[in-house]
Amino acid sequence: MAKVKHLRKRIFDIIQIGSREDVPSVVFDIVITVAIFLNLFAMFFSTFEQSKPYTRALFVIEVVTVVIFTVEYILRVITADYLYPDKKPVVARIFFIFSFYGLIDLLTIMPFYLPMIFPAGAVAFRVFRVVRIFRLFKINAQFDAFNVIIEVLKDKKNQIFSCITMIAILTLASSLCMYSAEHEAQPEAFENAFSGIWWSVSTLLTVGYGDIYPITTIGKIFAIIISFLGVGMVAIPTGIISAGFVEQFTKMKSLTTYEEKHDVHFVVSDMNPTHSWVGKQIKDILLPPEVLIVAIYRDGIMMVPNGNVVIDEADRLILGAHFYEAEDDDIVLTELKINAENPWTGKKVRDLDFSRKELIVRIRRKNKLLIPNGDTQVKAGDVIMFIAKKEIKK
Repeated sequence: MAKVKHLRKRIFDIIQIGSREDVPSVVFDIVITVAIFLNLFAMFFSTFEQSKPYTRALFVIEVVTVVIFTVEYILRVITADYLYPDKKPVVARIFFIFSFYGLIDLLTIMPFYLPMIFPAGAVAFRVFRVVRIFRLFKINAQFDAFNVIIEVLKDKKNQIFSCITMIAILTLASSLCMYSAEHEAQPEAFENAFSGIWWSVSTLLTVGYGDIYPITTIGKIFAIIISFLGVGMVAIPTGIISAGFVEQFTKMKSLTTYEEKHDVHFVVSDMNPTHSWVGKQIKDILLPPEVLIVAIYRDGIMMVPNGNVVIDEADRLILGAHFYEAEDDDIVLTELKINAENPWTGKKVRDLDFSRKELIVRIRRKNKLLIPNGDTQVKAGDVIMFIAKKEIKK
């Protein structure tokens, strides 16, 4: 049983976005990426007349890539409990199946198998093949580029929804106005209110298609006003999204600036196989309200984390917290860097000679933070933080 559990965990590690040191995981990522592009190439090339001599080769590519996608889907369902560690295995598998990427994976392989089960609907099922294009999102799902898009849409969702609502109201109003103005003059073009909606959408969102246009004076006046309004309405959500991208990239690229501006300190924490956070989702990690995981450094790539990201044993976490100001308090925080000539070098904490009013609260050693005890040995290069009581003069 333990071997099966270990095997399932190993499979999960391989099929996730792999670390560069994990060769099987890297190979799996490459195979899936190549399969995605080959499958899309076969689908696009098959629409050309020149593809007829290569029909058999394209079919072989289709079969091989779909088999790869099928195996991947089955493995992801089997190991879904590691993706959702806070849920029971059955519930975790259901969550994955109905998740965004679970549905994309399922719709990717369905068009290949459904015609075998229901031959009569073979033509209708082929329309699902277009869903395969969404598999490209999986390549960037764990990286900044895709996360930035998601974060911008989440942050600006209320403004975007308001703009869409205003565009819908303007579209409906302009279609009714144009129908009233043009119906009698050209009933075949503006037969009903829906014809007006087609015209208003093509005018608001583009410059019109020319198949329906006003011929009356009042209709042309309406068209001029609506065209100007359309340019402004479409520009508003574009500006909101553009501003969101600028804000998000500024946050990502100016962490040090924000550190000085908002008095935030950043701490680096390296994970290891025995760390209690490994295998957990960020949303399940208990942190003080003042502390936040602001970034994950994974395999040379800086990731902007969200609550569903699972901590890996090779991750380096960047944590941010408000810096403690002790100017008006009776506590003093002091850092001391130990060099090779310092008499404390090589000694244990219990043997150090310092005031009873002082307490060593942490030691920063290279990129690691240590919580010292009496047996902790001080080494050259260590940065020791003291906390002490002020001498209060009355």
